[in-house]
Amino acid sequence: MSELPQVIELIIERIRRGQVSSENRISEVVNLPEDFSAIDWLEGQSLYPRFYWQSRDEREEVIALEQVNSFTNPLDAYSILAEQQRVWGGKAFDSEHSNTPELTSYFFLPKIEFIRQDNQWTVNANIDPDVELTIDALLQLKADYQPIETLVPQSSQIYFSPQFDEWKHILSKALTAIEAQEFEKVVLARKTLVELSKPISAAQLLKSSREQNHNSFHFLVSLAPNRSFVGSTPERLYRRSGDQVETEALAGTIGRSDDLVEDKKLSDWLMNDDKNQRENQIVVNDIIDRLGPYTENIAVHPEVQLIQLRRVQHLKRHINGRLSSEVKGIQLLSALQPTAAIAGLPREASLNFIRMNEPFTRGWYSGSLGYFGHHQAEFCVSIRSASLVDNTVKLYAGAGIVPGSEAEFEWQELNRKTATLLNLITDYPIENERGETV
Repeated sequence: MSELPQVIELIIERIRRGQVSSENRISEVVNLPEDFSAIDWLEGQSLYPRFYWQSRDEREEVIALEQVNSFTNPLDAYSILAEQQRVWGGKAFDSEHSNTPELTSYFFLPKIEFIRQDNQWTVNANIDPDVELTIDALLQLKADYQPIETLVPQSSQIYFSPQFDEWKHILSKALTAIEAQEFEKVVLARKTLVELSKPISAAQLLKSSREQNHNSFHFLVSLAPNRSFVGSTPERLYRRSGDQVETEALAGTIGRSDDLVEDKKLSDWLMNDDKNQRENQIVVNDIIDRLGPYTENIAVHPEVQLIQLRRVQHLKRHINGRLSSEVKGIQLLSALQPTAAIAGLPREASLNFIRMNEPFTRGWYSGSLGYFGHHQAEFCVSIRSASLVDNTVKLYAGAGIVPGSEAEFEWQELNRKTATLLNLITDYPIENERGETV
């Protein structure tokens, strides 16, 4: 990291000399060692808010620190946003019906961004109107760092909400409502509260998950010390580049097996199961309807793809289109979130059922996180996620309920999805349990 202090000094010198373009942004290439770990480096920093992002294809990695401005309504950012600047943040699952918007819709223009694109790192400073504030943030950056302690599964107390009997009752109510044509599909979620014997850091969980869970977006957002939201999600909400937008329907799930023959049987079953195929098509139809007012044309890939992750495998359909002129990319966030893949269809009817029947508030789980600028944007759906406060970790997972759904089968799907992160932090055998408090 010997070059980083010199690059920081160069940026500060340029700011003090007034060598700042109309972009209000300075970027400098920095050569970092091949074994540089952005997550380890982030753990040693003192600036908040902080946002970590790794794209699903692993070509981009970003650390955003401190804020020049923050916004609860992302559209407000466009008036101050320069061409090359990006705003980071996201929306909670049900942010439109919250009394605390600052906790459920949060976006910020960072003062500092570390960005890796392929193998090239840059240090980027967005200049505060009071330039000394940006300089002060740069001076607080620490070049040296220590590797994060390896995360080891530990003993814990685990509580489910809802527990299995309540889950059966809620699922039965959902199926009755579907039969009465109140809605076509609803996604029901479960919270798993884990009380660890000793605290872990969000960066520890993030680093361990990034090493274990591939083909995923990885993220961490923390507005203050000891309170973070972390996840490794396979699902893109949308990506915008110029006038092009792409999204996907990720719905339909089965587990994985270490036995290759058995794993192939599971894949074949998923690709040919009517219930899962219908669930995926419901999401496709919903996305087409929601993108319609914002696009000139929409194309759906004719074939369903199989996405295989460490613990589960999903059905996916790729969807792309061309944006209408004058559409701001961030408008797609409210148009698409929440999709039928994480709420249900129709949206408002399924949301009302969730509000009335789920025994907890989802918060950032199944919301969206990512970035936007004038000409580009990308947001993931924040599933396979956890919130951390001291030694308490809350994990979340959901299952799509359509005609033919069975409580026992859907509960096991929740177990498999929760295991994405749970088995990194505890040795509790969740997949062998039915949900009793332990």
